[in-house]
Amino acid sequence: MRLLHVTILLLLFSCGTAVQAACTAALNHTVETLLDKKAVNLCKAYGGKVVLIVNTASKCAYTYQYEGLEDMYARYKARGLVVLGFPSNDFAAQEPGSEKTIRDFCRMTYGVQFPMFSKSRVTKSNPDPFYATLGELSGEFPRWNFHKYLINRQGELVGSYGSHVEPNDTELVIKIEKLLNQ
Repeated sequence: MRLLHVTILLLLFSCGTAVQAACTAALNHTVETLLDKKAVNLCKAYGGKVVLIVNTASKCAYTYQYEGLEDMYARYKARGLVVLGFPSNDFAAQEPGSEKTIRDFCRMTYGVQFPMFSKSRVTKSNPDPFYATLGELSGEFPRWNFHKYLINRQGELVGSYGSHVEPNDTELVIKIEKLLNQ
């Protein structure tokens, strides 16, 4: 019986180590959740999932994309997709509110349930570390609100999509479905 316990402990330890060792640069960051400021290690929380990362804003011509992002999240989350929202005030001060205001707006106006994180700096001139990594890996930093980065289950950045690419864009949906099936 003792040998069984030791074996189980070794397996658990080796699995945990393998997961941590497999953390790629794209997800090797800890960020804070919107409003409650809980630290989230992206590798631990979202490793093995298909991840769509979006810099958001509440007063933008693209704000309506929240609805499509939430629809996508609801439709595919059981298959392993997660949408991560990062509000940013970097473009024309289109996210001026407090984090409570942002959360309330997203939930009451668009029913947003996907994870949202603290306001972030996303521009090439002064990005937060997570967005610096995404920009370096893709060769492209957001030029406006609702820029999207797509990460596969292996934690590799596989796509960068400008603001004009909507959540229901055929190319984006086909790519996500393909990644979910892998």
